Amino acid sequence: MTARTHGTSALGEFLSSRRAQLTPAAIGLPDYGDQRRVPGLRREEVAQLAGVSVAYYTRLERGASLNASPQVLDALATALGLDEAERRHLHGLSGDGRQRTRRRRRTAEQVTAPMRQLMDVFGDAPAILLGRRSDVLAWNRSGHALFAGHLDPDSPNRLGERPNTAKLVFLDAHTRELYDADWPRKARDVVGKLRAAVGEDPDDPQLASLIGELSMGSQQFAALWGEHRVRAWDLAEYRMRHPMVGAMDVLQHSLPVPRAAGARLVVVTAAPGSYAQTALRLLAHASFPEPPDSLDTGRADTPRPVAGPTPGQ
Repeated sequence: MTARTHGTSALGEFLSSRRAQLTPAAIGLPDYGDQRRVPGLRREEVAQLAGVSVAYYTRLERGASLNASPQVLDALATALGLDEAERRHLHGLSGDGRQRTRRRRRTAEQVTAPMRQLMDVFGDAPAILLGRRSDVLAWNRSGHALFAGHLDPDSPNRLGERPNTAKLVFLDAHTRELYDADWPRKARDVVGKLRAAVGEDPDDPQLASLIGELSMGSQQFAALWGEHRVRAWDLAEYRMRHPMVGAMDVLQHSLPVPRAAGARLVVVTAAPGSYAQTALRLLAHASFPEPPDSLDTGRADTPRPVAGPTPGQ
């Protein structure tokens, strides 16, 4: 398994997938009720909408031509009804060379002092720092308690043992229960963000290994991966059901981290005056009671274990 999937090019697979998921009626084309041999739009219909020849579009889908111009890619994005995240992904998959020449040498992701300072700004709000492959690089005490209280709080500090949020969502029973009825939507969001990561760096071997592990370990992941959906890192609302404080309607804000390519800070908030806001505060203070002022507790951001169910319970 590789991040760049087998067969046609990643660009061709994305175009073919998006074409298959559109109907003529969805984009204003007449449907005369004839028996269509393919699901969704035909190649000639996409080519007509984008203003390119059928032969050229066919070469794009088959991987025989990768150097589509930005203008052609924009036309294809409009023809296929792509949103902004999908449009960026399409450009990222193209072989025009501009993005790939800007890619830096991959280095081990490290947590810097400015990153920790940024996390500290959010106080008791649950916050986790994610790398470009969705590895947990760091979390504050509330973030650990909310998302993974059943895991070792020091695990992000050990390079080979960092939790990965995509693995947690698909392979960890505690995390599945945490998202409760919203798990299917969370799963789609996770896959869509990994698709976006592949568009940014399709030749990343560690990303390819992650995708292979998830595909082998979860049929649901494999099915969603085949849909080629892309999701933006921005804002999402979920109902989370935590074993300590119950159900909460929360917002997960995803913020880009300056000078940290691909890293995101995910911060969780709730509506003012809501039960969820109270629950988040209870979770933080019940799990990590404030020490007496007279005690020397050392670093304020040192995680402490949180009681919680073990995976599979």
